Amino acid sequence: MTDRPSPPAAVAAVLAAAALLAGCAAGTTPAPPAAPATPDTAAASAPPPVTAGPAPAPDPSSPTLLVTDFGADTVTFVDPARPGGAALGSVRVGTAPYGLAVAADGTAWVATAEGVAAVDTVTRTRTALIPYRTRTGPVTTGEYRGGGMGLALSPDGRRVYVGVNVPGGNGALEVVDTATRTVTEVVPVGRRPFDVDVSADGGEVYVTDHDSFDVTVVPTATWRPRRIEVAPYGTEGGLGSWLKPHYTAVRPSDGALLLPFEGERLAVVDPATGRVTVEPMTADTHQHGAATAPDGTLFVVGTGPIDPATDAGPSLTVRSPDGTERLVPLDGPHETVTLSPDARTAYVSGGFTREGGWDGLTVVDTATGRTTRVPVGRLPLAVAVLPARADG
Repeated sequence: MTDRPSPPAAVAAVLAAAALLAGCAAGTTPAPPAAPATPDTAAASAPPPVTAGPAPAPDPSSPTLLVTDFGADTVTFVDPARPGGAALGSVRVGTAPYGLAVAADGTAWVATAEGVAAVDTVTRTRTALIPYRTRTGPVTTGEYRGGGMGLALSPDGRRVYVGVNVPGGNGALEVVDTATRTVTEVVPVGRRPFDVDVSADGGEVYVTDHDSFDVTVVPTATWRPRRIEVAPYGTEGGLGSWLKPHYTAVRPSDGALLLPFEGERLAVVDPATGRVTVEPMTADTHQHGAATAPDGTLFVVGTGPIDPATDAGPSLTVRSPDGTERLVPLDGPHETVTLSPDARTAYVSGGFTREGGWDGLTVVDTATGRTTRVPVGRLPLAVAVLPARADG
């Protein structure tokens, strides 16, 4: 593994490569000024599916997936066993959809720039668009747009938690009651809330704040947030740094938070004490999406090099609970990873928050490392496996 230079040198290398890469580093694109959101679209009737005519039937032996099309304002139903024709139809949900979670009843909850959309995955219609209470400025698209980013469901399905980005300032965690479909709480968090996760017992929500180098821990009993800095490379470079947290996975065995950095360092956070320990990783690539299997195996998406002269290419890290790792090479940048219920298959989204994403998924056999590309959607970011009752 190539040792990464000290933070000042790393930032210099990033600036040298800026002509080739549109950075994760916020501040490289001017943020629009804050202004009142325009929630009028929330009252509009749900638009029809984008794909005309009846959707083809899915393969009964394969799960149906749902992906957010960041580049098309839709969610798309996917049969990953249908190479070359995986799309089963799309539904318009709102501008630049990002995070996604599907409840046991088949309702999909989607974070968009305009609000949180609810989609009935059986009838394939949008049934609600719940505006944010946070002022996020004009509705726009692109990496730095305001509005919802990370999203998660409470274990009992009664609440949706969405991280709301406010361009140029700190964000918020908004809490949606899934029965009344209203925002019931607004909690201040850090800058650009890339990811939202929930503890196994539902007692805490974890917001990964990309541009403030931290995780905000929010107890659901009090809604009083506390900040834990997670910066194994330090915070030098501020908004211009690439060495910031992106996505978090919750370790099933003890509830620790796992945050990968650069294929070199894994920050392990105790959310109760705020203690951060760092373990070595081996992929040597810029890392984004993370997910854990029930047995504690960690899967991490490597998007590709920051500095092509020293860093490795895109990959999927498969890290056993004992810390041993194997790498599955990926063809091109990817963003997030979602596992099948038995963890035998990983679905890695081809969309990307930087330039270079593509329109599809990579399906990975986690035992053999065999990969299959499935074209679908427009820059898909989030992937969810639909419950069996919603398939078809």
